[in-house]
Amino acid sequence: MCNEFQRNKQLTEAIEAFDRLGLARFRWREGLASNLGPQPSIRIRDSAFAVRLAGDGLEGAMLTWAWPGPRGAPVFNFRAEGRDFSRSDRLLILADGFFEYTAPRAAGVKLKDRHLFTLAGEDWFWIAGLVREGCFSLLTTAPGPDIAPYHDRQIVTFAPQAGMDWLTLSRPQRELLAPPPAGRLVARTLRRDGVEMG
Repeated sequence: MCNEFQRNKQLTEAIEAFDRLGLARFRWREGLASNLGPQPSIRIRDSAFAVRLAGDGLEGAMLTWAWPGPRGAPVFNFRAEGRDFSRSDRLLILADGFFEYTAPRAAGVKLKDRHLFTLAGEDWFWIAGLVREGCFSLLTTAPGPDIAPYHDRQIVTFAPQAGMDWLTLSRPQRELLAPPPAGRLVARTLRRDGVEMG
């Protein structure tokens, strides 16, 4: 399950891209965010850049990843299947990669293998999420063919121009939250059998 993602794109560059893509007008929720620089590793309970609909535009804010569950454990991923999100506080999280970890094949190696996934043909993408108690969780679905060799679940991602469909629910939820076809995600192994591969 995804417990780490990255945003290397500068927020100012991303906001300029919103305009070029013809996305809704952008504004900050509470003035300019203090963390405009890259975030190469965003982990559970870190803050990340997210946007929601606000009137006729997009409203951006830095929000904490994972709300507290009923037993205190953080809810960082949220299963999408069989749920209706039409009355939920939906948002999009800006990312340009996410990580999955698998067991090493070499005997005696304790560090898990680390794999980076990016969206084919795009510099950045959206992750579908929900807000509760001022925090967000990432939506997950069944794995598509690109993720299935690495994990039995995957986060829901959208190309830059497709994210608004999630915020507005302009397409059926079943279609929006389905796993992507083969070749949509590109995998790169960063660590194998305890050896960093760059």
